[in-house]
Amino acid sequence: MKYSIAAALALLTSSAVAGTSAGYGMGGRFARYDPIVAEHNRTGELLRIEGHCQSACTLFLAIRNVCIDPGARLFFHAGNDRNGGVSMKSTNHMLAAYKPALRQYLVSNHYVDTAAFHTISARELIDKFGYRACPK
Repeated sequence: MKYSIAAALALLTSSAVAGTSAGYGMGGRFARYDPIVAEHNRTGELLRIEGHCQSACTLFLAIRNVCIDPGARLFFHAGNDRNGGVSMKSTNHMLAAYKPALRQYLVSNHYVDTAAFHTISARELIDKFGYRACPK
């Protein structure tokens, strides 16, 4: 009995992290996202960015084997400190997760100057910035 409960918990835990951005779309603290990025990069497992993905959720773009569902929308802004103020350290942490062309676009268009959200569609991320579309 213990084995089946442990196995079920392991499966639930891994599926919460594995495979999709679902459940992570509203962003949050880097400490929640960085380990997921590291684990996916360690294993090579695919992560699908789906639906609404804002703020720290965009850190998933640093996963080597990431794909973006064509219906996804990603929301970018400046990183902030624990008090909600703009933080260059946090902003640079987020920018480091992105491909150079996306990073340049966000900086040039002042998308990472303030806490205001700026939306980029999956289609733009795929067509303009070289991210991979998810297989159907």
